[in-house]
Amino acid sequence: MEHVTEGSWETLQVPLHPRVLGALRELGFPHMTPVQSATIPLFMKNKDVAAEAVTGSGKTLAFVIPIVEILLRREEKLKKSQVGAIIITPTRELAIQIDEVLTHFTKHFPQFSQILWIGGRNPGEDVERFKQHGNIIVATPGRLEDMFRRKAEGLDLASCVRSLDVLVLDEADRLLDMGFEASINTILEFLPKQRRTGLFSATQTQEVENLVRAGLRNPVRISVKEKGVAASSTQKTPSRLENHYMICKADEKFNQLVHFLRNRQQEKHLVFFSTCACVEYYGKALEALLKRVKILCIHGKMKYKRNKIFLEFRKLQSGILVCTDVMARGIDIPEVNWVLQYDPPSNASAFVHRCGRTARIGHGGSALVFLLPMEEAYINFLAINQKCPLQEMSLQKNTVDLLPKLRAMATADRAVFEKGMKAFVSFVQAYAKHECSLIFRLKDLDFASLARGFALLRMPRMPELRGKQFPDFVPTDIDTDTIPFKDKVREKQRQKLLEQKRKERTENEGRRKFIKNKAWSKQKAKKERKKKMNAKRKKDEGSDIDDEDMEELLNDTRLLKKFKKGKITEEEFEKGLLTNTKSTVQLADLGGSDSGEDS
Repeated sequence: MEHVTEGSWETLQVPLHPRVLGALRELGFPHMTPVQSATIPLFMKNKDVAAEAVTGSGKTLAFVIPIVEILLRREEKLKKSQVGAIIITPTRELAIQIDEVLTHFTKHFPQFSQILWIGGRNPGEDVERFKQHGNIIVATPGRLEDMFRRKAEGLDLASCVRSLDVLVLDEADRLLDMGFEASINTILEFLPKQRRTGLFSATQTQEVENLVRAGLRNPVRISVKEKGVAASSTQKTPSRLENHYMICKADEKFNQLVHFLRNRQQEKHLVFFSTCACVEYYGKALEALLKRVKILCIHGKMKYKRNKIFLEFRKLQSGILVCTDVMARGIDIPEVNWVLQYDPPSNASAFVHRCGRTARIGHGGSALVFLLPMEEAYINFLAINQKCPLQEMSLQKNTVDLLPKLRAMATADRAVFEKGMKAFVSFVQAYAKHECSLIFRLKDLDFASLARGFALLRMPRMPELRGKQFPDFVPTDIDTDTIPFKDKVREKQRQKLLEQKRKERTENEGRRKFIKNKAWSKQKAKKERKKKMNAKRKKDEGSDIDDEDMEELLNDTRLLKKFKKGKITEEEFEKGLLTNTKSTVQLADLGGSDSGEDS
């Protein structure tokens, strides 16, 4: 490992507590990184700090150490339920990681307690724990906002934070990207204005700049770049990261991925997909095809398993984590050898963050993104937009075609078949929403090749495919409705539902089909169109009869019919007509006079 250092911790302008230095030695960090040497002295001198540094540069220690030092220097010691510091971070995985780092320091200072507030845990239990351990809070925005509003359990967090000294917003750009802006603003309203605030991010966006202006007072801005070539080009990825790309067709991509992983079974990898459904499907596929490798899956829709899976993968010496962008930010997993991007991310900044899961704090690492031939322009885009140069990796030779095995899995188990269909649909929908739509164009996508790459048995019915023909895709000749679930309980439930539908069809045979009422808004629009068409037709025919005249005319016609059937006398008929001279004239014009003569 090659260290990127700015001197030892003892050379800091502001001296650190001996037990803090001891904790750093235990962690194996004898030297500072550039972001740490620039940020820590300013933070400890009561300055607000807005720090931008490449991913993997040691930002966590740059705020954890000042928090401990500032709380140690307090004149009035913190009581049990008094909050001295809050760290807000976008994901529960990152919150767990920060909490672990913080523990390495607070265990040397028994006067401080800390608590972790994240989703997937019982809020009531969190409240009870806070009453005993609440000096430093590490939290995700949603859970923290919820705790401020929670009064029923006897928690008054607004009163507890009056003693707050430090607020840290980690991965600030991601906090805003994930839609937490409203939550952050709500939280800021509860916090005292007299505090130190640190805002840490790998990229500076306009939204982050707005947050700096709103939440920080006269902040010192710190921007730490990579040395050498990176310093002149403002490269956003670590200089020790080897970044590669591979151009391959959609139906070759999975075979290339499996071949790559089989040749590196003793290493640790992250494989990124664009959607949760793709993670579910391809995670299952890799599990079946790479028998001797530990494979774990994680995505944002997992509620309670995420924490356990994340911690398990961190402890592994080798293995594969199949994931979405929930793992793209700030996560520090030891010794990741390769970051593989099966699908490019929806925005360019996420590409940089994904790559940053390897080559962290002086370590080497590699990343590879798979691109379709039509997406090759993305390479130049990343070089210009993200200052992220990539080298081409040639297609691997002697790869085995594993797609027939995947199709066989789908034929044998309905769960795999349905996962594949959902993954395909979710991928197409995500592709349509790509921020870089000039390169990632849905209309240029080869759907037949893509469906083969997903090992589909047939094309799904979806709006994006409506009216299209796919001569290059050959669907299976079996009826996919007959594919059973391997899980006997699920198959029993499915058969029960099918039987119920068959009975309903039998009962409804011969009955008049129920036509679903149209929405009220559609009915109204139809009436309006009909009214306009009638008005236009009257105008074209030269008729000068308005609605009132038409009503009178209808009344006269009814009188005529009654007279013809002998229900009224001739005298009564003439009397009725004479009540409106105008209508009588119009009757004559429209042929009503003939009826009069007949009478």
